[in-house]
Amino acid sequence: MKLSILDQSPISTNQTASDALNESLNLAKACDELGYTRFWMAEHHDLPGLACSAPEVMLGLLGAQTKQIRIGCGAVLLPHYKPFKVAEIYNTLATLFPNRVDLGIGRSPGGSAEATNALSDNFLQQVFKMEHLVEDLLHFLNSDFPDEHQFAKIKASPVPTIPPNPWMLGTSEKSALLAAKYGLSYAFGLFMSDLDAVSIIDKYRKTFNSSVFNHVPEVLLTVPVVCASTTEKAEEIAWSSLIWQIQQNRGEAGSVPSIEEAKNYELTVKEKEELNRLKEKMIIGDPQKVKKAFHQLQSIYDVDEIMILTITHSPTDRIQSYSLIAKEILSNYNHEYR
Repeated sequence: MKLSILDQSPISTNQTASDALNESLNLAKACDELGYTRFWMAEHHDLPGLACSAPEVMLGLLGAQTKQIRIGCGAVLLPHYKPFKVAEIYNTLATLFPNRVDLGIGRSPGGSAEATNALSDNFLQQVFKMEHLVEDLLHFLNSDFPDEHQFAKIKASPVPTIPPNPWMLGTSEKSALLAAKYGLSYAFGLFMSDLDAVSIIDKYRKTFNSSVFNHVPEVLLTVPVVCASTTEKAEEIAWSSLIWQIQQNRGEAGSVPSIEEAKNYELTVKEKEELNRLKEKMIIGDPQKVKKAFHQLQSIYDVDEIMILTITHSPTDRIQSYSLIAKEILSNYNHEYR
């Protein structure tokens, strides 16, 4: 089983945004040593509590201070941008860090309506053109526009020896079918969707034409996880993340609360029900419990890889969670991070 990381650079109540970004770097360096496959930075805009609005900037830093872990964005919110510029950025990263760069593609706005309007014009119209944006991006990455195309004479320089590996991120059948049509690997955000992921992933696999693309379909599943030495300890640590999500739903989005702050937060009856629903979407437990849950997911969804999203108030708890999981599951585990 392959394991990877999705990081959102969460800001805890005792941190600045600078602290959060530096902790993302520390996490990437630790997980590089622990044997994880890839480290993706999420893209969010004007969301209190999250520090990473420009993952492409962070990826240059992460790539320079890690050795083997793949780096990428989960995801570039393509309707905001011109495919040519996205290709230039990720070709540059792939030139600097050969055979280590992923380019995750998404269609969500990544923030409020106001932030969306500040980022780009006609976002919804660009969403409707998503298939054409993806097609142009792939042509720029592969330098293979047809001769008659208006962009046939230009290159997204620098052109790396090994192009970035494109992925489609999504939570719906529409994204799965788009990934299959263009031969892209597919990352399903299980924690963000209430849809039937089994049927969506199955549709992706059945629609994907391996003979055309000369490779088999590749799927990863993204899930929120908190692991600690005991399940009781993991549940205590996870309380910060759970209450933070309730605060966001209240419109009180801010920094990730401490465990003590979370314990003292008063919930309505409806919010207690919502918290239980959120908890059901998470994997919380000791290493053995987490391993069992991962194998169940692998069996149910027939996935090649699990991508882990872990948000805790303490950076030490977060790194320890990934370390315990690596030690329990990864065959290429190198050492316990200290």
